[in-house]
Amino acid sequence: MSLKKIASMVGTSVSTVSRVLNNTSSTCASKELQDKIWAAARQINYHPNENARSLKKSSEPVKILPNISIVLARISSLEEDPFFSELFRDLEIELLKQNASINNVIYANESHCENITRSDGVLILGRCSHKLLENISRQNRNVVGIWRNPMNFNVDEVVCDGKKAAEMAMKYLFSLGHQRIAYIGDCSFERRYVGYCDMLIRNDIPMDYELIKQTKGDAETAFSELLEKKLAKETDFTAVFCANDNTAIHVLELLKAKKRQIKQPISVISIDNIEAAQNTQPYLTTIHIPHQEMAHMAVALLLDRISKEHKEVVRIEFPCRIMERNSCYQCSTN
Repeated sequence: MSLKKIASMVGTSVSTVSRVLNNTSSTCASKELQDKIWAAARQINYHPNENARSLKKSSEPVKILPNISIVLARISSLEEDPFFSELFRDLEIELLKQNASINNVIYANESHCENITRSDGVLILGRCSHKLLENISRQNRNVVGIWRNPMNFNVDEVVCDGKKAAEMAMKYLFSLGHQRIAYIGDCSFERRYVGYCDMLIRNDIPMDYELIKQTKGDAETAFSELLEKKLAKETDFTAVFCANDNTAIHVLELLKAKKRQIKQPISVISIDNIEAAQNTQPYLTTIHIPHQEMAHMAVALLLDRISKEHKEVVRIEFPCRIMERNSCYQCSTN
């Protein structure tokens, strides 16, 4: 039995493996153990034995389980970006619920997509290039993209608009009286950055490019330089808008380390609402991206397209919402 095999591989009980794979409780095991269970499930290509169950019941026809390829277009490993790691887990759970299996997983650092022609459909996580999408579409007609922003590609897509999320974050900071707002994150082709800029312009707040730090993986260094300038009174800001939670967590750690030198608290807000955002000190105020619902809809769309139930390109956009915690404060200076 596959559950027994997975339990043996990771050194836990069959009941714990079952609860994790069926997503019955998020607290039934530590995150480390959950990761090990899902890694083992991927290794043995686990899926519920629906065929065996139908054979036991009656002479019902045996179902052919769909095989799905997943392309991680923005990252080279699941550890690189917590948001996509959690989204990937949501997809695994949803595919398992639908008795579908993952045929292969392709990362952004791979030069080509192997075995996609042997998959029934493809899920693409994260913004991808036209060239990559053309390559995928040539090999497989059943493609659904699940990403943070609308891409206007000729494939089904499930999105939550990053520009709207950024506008919501900035509006919240404005409501607290902040105008000197720093930005830490990617600035190239990034709708979150566009949302930040647009909100400043629409509220007649001059752009201060000293407060904008372009970063893709060195957020700690970028913010550290900005904070040192503030402490030296070479620049000033009362709030920081981070393009994602992972960046914001580094910012909060630096602010905590410099707490004695900072006279007034600095507000921090970000986007994604990853699991770690609920364990920071202070708890991180962030814009929630509904990745569980996005994963559910992406799988439903893909299976519907595989079954030839729809032919036109479909775009489904989910709304975002703010998670008010305690990393943002009323601005004490104007």
